[in-house]
Amino acid sequence: MSDPTLLVLASLADGDKHGYAMMEDIESFAGQRLGPGTLYGAITRLEERGWIAPVPTDDRRQPYTLTGAGREYLKDQLGALDRVLKTASRRLKHA
Repeated sequence: MSDPTLLVLASLADGDKHGYAMMEDIESFAGQRLGPGTLYGAITRLEERGWIAPVPTDDRRQPYTLTGAGREYLKDQLGALDRVLKTASRRLKHA
């Protein structure tokens, strides 16, 4: 999985994080390092869609949280991915 949108949402499903913490988390669970441009571009798009929101802070690093709409979108996407994985696994067994 290499979609930055899903990777960021999956990272935030575990709790609020700032950008660098998301990069580290994504690398640890997905084995993929998102560059700053890719990560912050995804954060901007997700915030515009209302799927994540900034968390008030006094720190220079801005943490983000997953919104209810973001959680629902992630659940829908994971369901679709699950169907693809199950279909591909079945088909591989018969190939």
